[in-house]
Amino acid sequence: MSAFHLYDTFGFPIELTQELAAERGLTVDAEGFAEAFKAHQELSHAGAEQRFQGGLADHTEETARLHTATHLLQAALRKVLNSDEVAQKGSNITAERLRFDFSFPRKVTPEELAAVEAIVNEAIAQDIEITCEEMTVDEARESGAIGLFESKYGSKVKVYTVPGFSREICGGPHAAHTGELGRFEIKKEEASSAGVRRIKAVLIHA
Repeated sequence: MSAFHLYDTFGFPIELTQELAAERGLTVDAEGFAEAFKAHQELSHAGAEQRFQGGLADHTEETARLHTATHLLQAALRKVLNSDEVAQKGSNITAERLRFDFSFPRKVTPEELAAVEAIVNEAIAQDIEITCEEMTVDEARESGAIGLFESKYGSKVKVYTVPGFSREICGGPHAAHTGELGRFEIKKEEASSAGVRRIKAVLIHA
């Protein structure tokens, strides 16, 4: 099983794969991982371009909504838990739910989860238009966008913004307005690995 498959399918960070491999006297093909990541990113960017031309490429509408919800979830976590401690470590989206892994040293309390849910649902209730801009990585960083800056981005990146809530480098696709998402509900919070927590959440439509 490749390191990229572990990352893409299970949200397993490459650094952790390298650490576990080293403990067993094995090595990880970092160059191969970078190439696979770049190829995946190019496919994502192509999907994003089609999304904003009126189509969703090979993605369903629900997948796009869950993708947008993931951005709102990360923004809410950074606000509730302290942005200096929260960083994305992996994510996975199916047609039914989203899964988000993030760095945090302890279990998130029920009260904190409720606060996170409330922030996300407030953004949804406001039915905010989601915008997409193309810029350089440096411009994105200077604009306050968050992203995996240690990753190898191309010369231009897409920055998706939910005004007042979230601004991230991302390949898309996304909903056009937050009001399309429905009600956001966290179903589970658990440990993913040492220092990494995992949240599974769904969107409920009336």
